[in-house]
Amino acid sequence: MSEVFARIAGTGSYLPARCVTNDELSKTVDTSDEWIFSRTGIRERHYAADNESASDLALIACQRAMKAARVDANDIDLIIVATSTPDMVFPSTACILQDKLGVKEAIAFDVQAVCAGFVYGLATAEKFIRTVAAKCTLVVGTEVFSRIMNWQDRTTCVLFGDGAGAVVLKASTEPGILSTHLHADGSYRQALCAPGTVENGKIRGSPMLTMEGGAVYKFAVKAFEDVAWEALHANGLQPDAIDWFICHQANQRIIMHAAKRLAMPDDKVVITVDRHGNTSAASIPLALDVSVREGKIKPGQMVLMAALGGGFAWGAAIAKW
Repeated sequence: MSEVFARIAGTGSYLPARCVTNDELSKTVDTSDEWIFSRTGIRERHYAADNESASDLALIACQRAMKAARVDANDIDLIIVATSTPDMVFPSTACILQDKLGVKEAIAFDVQAVCAGFVYGLATAEKFIRTVAAKCTLVVGTEVFSRIMNWQDRTTCVLFGDGAGAVVLKASTEPGILSTHLHADGSYRQALCAPGTVENGKIRGSPMLTMEGGAVYKFAVKAFEDVAWEALHANGLQPDAIDWFICHQANQRIIMHAAKRLAMPDDKVVITVDRHGNTSAASIPLALDVSVREGKIKPGQMVLMAALGGGFAWGAAIAKW
């Protein structure tokens, strides 16, 4: 029996209609376009409508990815949703999405690794395919972070946006996902968190996002560099073998600092944070889809993806297109 690999067969994404610029945000938050852009590289972000949930955003992203991959609902046998802002406590957003897609009897579950969620989901789906437990999978990152923002904290509320990005992974005899590398260190769990819980019908603690910006920045730059080198070494590659570096779109300064430490040229670094803000688990698949549809990523090219999220949880993946 020949070896089975997982390849990305299609990408899709979706951004809510409402686009909020820094200037618009400055009318309700004590901030300015200059303050936000100089520190983050963000110009605008999108916010979901009141009647839009994470599964609604994911639905459109998945439909677009499925169309690109030329598959339909009957082909999907696994759905993995990466989200920190699920539709409800349970059932999983993946099961809700499964119903909306009209997919029958596929395995469906959520993964929670915050901004690293898509990489965690990709790694999981790849293992299912490599072990022949699935043949055609959907992996989608989808977030409505605007719902958990503290609008009195200008250091965090200006950073995040809503959106969804998805990929279809299919079994192949040709290598696609070359390797994935996952890590976590719960001792940093308080540096980036939304610690509220539901208890007896009431919210216990604060459900709003809090972040120790300096600690996250310092850890992220080193984590991106270390896990990227881990992925490169695992495949016997040097940075010059990579055609595109897609880092979690949290902050342009973090992305470019990490790229510099990898000796990655600026023209190989994908930047979408200026248009999308930090969309957490959706950021990498969103950037991936934008790059594909803009004609940047071409067959045969190598893509390095790396992300870090609350937990801390972080990881990387290398894919051959």
